Amino acid sequence: MRSKDFNSAAAHSRQAIPATQWFPTLAAAGLSDPLVHGPARYWLTLEGSLTRALQVRCRTSFQVNVLSEGFFVPTREEARSLGIPSRQRAWIRQVQLCGDGQPWVLARTIIPRATLKGRGRRLRHLGRKPLGGYLFSRPEWQRGAFQTGLCQTTDADSQPQVARRSRFQSGPSALLVGEYFLPVLL
Repeated sequence: MRSKDFNSAAAHSRQAIPATQWFPTLAAAGLSDPLVHGPARYWLTLEGSLTRALQVRCRTSFQVNVLSEGFFVPTREEARSLGIPSRQRAWIRQVQLCGDGQPWVLARTIIPRATLKGRGRRLRHLGRKPLGGYLFSRPEWQRGAFQTGLCQTTDADSQPQVARRSRFQSGPSALLVGEYFLPVLL
C-alpha cells in the first residue's frame, strides 16, 4: 500500500523536503521508478548508519546543518506511522547532511512528545550532532523496516528524487527518520 506525504513543516526550512510517495519495499518503488535500481540502490538499502557511510565517503569534512527544529504538527501519514493523534505536535528536526561542503542528504525526524521524556530529552538538544551517531551508539534503539520513497519534484537536478525512511523503537519510545538523497550524492 502506498501513501502520499505532504510536508507542511518543510516550509520553515531553506531547502524544502518534497512531497513523497512511500512504498513498503524497494521492489514496490522500483516498479514505478528505475532510478531505484541504479546508483540510488546502494543508499536506499544501506543497513547501518547512513551518517557513518557518508563520513567515510568524505574527502575532507562532514557536517550537519540544522534547517529547522521545533514543535510542529507532523503530516497525518507521519502521525499514523508513529501511532500518535493526527494533530498532536511533535519535535520535528530537518537537517542537511553535508560532505566536503556540499549538501548530500536532507533528513527529517519526527519525535513524539512521549519519546522526549527521560533519556529521550537529549534528542531535543542534538544541535549539529548527527542523530545517527546518537541512535547507533545506543543498542536499546532498534530500526524497523525501510520504506522507499519517490519524491514529487519539478527540479530533478537539485531536489531529491528518492528517499527512504524507517521507524526506530526503544521500548515504548519511537521516532521516524526520513532521508532524502540529493542528486549530487547519487
